[in-house]
Formats: sequence, C-alpha cells, structure tokens
Amino acid sequence: MANGWFVVKVDLESGMGLEFDPPPGRLMLVGPDHTLTDLAVAIDLALARWDPSHLHEFRFQDGRRFGPVGPEFDGLDGQDRRGDSVGKGGAGDLDDGLIDYKTVTAASVIRQGEPFEYVFDRRANWRHQCVALGGRVDPMELAGIVPRPPVAVWGWGQIPDQYGRTRADEDLGVETQERGAVTAGGPAKRRGSSSKANRRVDPRAK
Repeated sequence: MANGWFVVKVDLESGMGLEFDPPPGRLMLVGPDHTLTDLAVAIDLALARWDPSHLHEFRFQDGRRFGPVGPEFDGLDGQDRRGDSVGKGGAGDLDDGLIDYKTVTAASVIRQGEPFEYVFDRRANWRHQCVALGGRVDPMELAGIVPRPPVAVWGWGQIPDQYGRTRADEDLGVETQERGAVTAGGPAKRRGSSSKANRRVDPRAK
C-alpha cells in the first residue's frame, strides 16, 4: 500500500474469553504517513477503549510482529510478551523479536488483501482480524476531511467495554455510595490484580 490513502477493515473476533459472531468492526481510513502506532491508537479509540495502558501488537503472516519496545513495559499486563506470568521464573526477553512500531508506516507493511492481526491487552486478549480493502481512496470523498490521525469512517455491531463493565459504579475501586458520584483517580483495579499490572502507562506515548 505504498503511497496514497487506503481503508483497513477491522473485525473484533474475540476477547475476555468471548467470541463474537458476527464480529463488530470498523473501517479505518489510513494515510501514507501514518505509523503503526497511529493505527493502534485509532483502532482503540474507534472501539471505545478508554484505558490504553496495555501491551498490544500487530502480527503479520510472515511472522513479523510490531509493537512498543522497551524494558519500561515489563509486567504492564502482569505478563511478558510470550504470555508467561511475570514473577514466575522472570519475565525473560520482553521484546522477544518484537519490532518497534513508532517509526514504521502502516503503508510500508500492509498489503492489499493480506490479513494481519491486532492484539490488545495480554490478559483480556482482544483479537482483531484486519485487512486492507481495495486500492487507493480519496479522503475528501470518503470522509469529507483529510484527517491527521487514522479515523473510523464506517462501523457496525455492539462494542463491549474493555473490562466487561455495564455500569459506572461496577468494580471501580473508588468510593461512590457515600459521595454519590464516581471520584477521579485513574483506572479501576481488577479484583485480584496487582497495582503494577494496572498502572496507567500508555505504551504509545512518545
């Protein structure tokens, strides 16, 4: 997809032990200068993820994997890149062959009609099947603007909350009954999880 704008179809196939049939999804408008970092952020926003502090990566059929690289991400989801629990024999090589995606343009690695996968959050294991559709497109004709980041231009299906919550006061880990409102203070902890696994560190932050 070198040069030009194109559309990526993203189907959310599974996550949190659930499989979605038919899968909800989005059509993402992607430009020639957008990086895989940009695309990851756009997918998560389009799928209503409000807590980006989780490991994630793109996986291609030739075995290449792209994502955030560095020791600062060790234990972010309580696991290393291979899914081994941190603290049980050590995290090992966190990057494990992962290619840093910050400077890799989406157009340089995505090929029309060739499926690839986006995985978000090691624990919840949100898996997305992705594929570039058709050829080049005109962003003005398709979206009416030339967007700075990639954007969703079409969507379908019901998007689940990334933690499976259905109410504002559900498992928030903050005082709500006495004050009558949700207080600020960052993301809620999952029951039985460590504070390290729930720290708000966006791997995409530059």
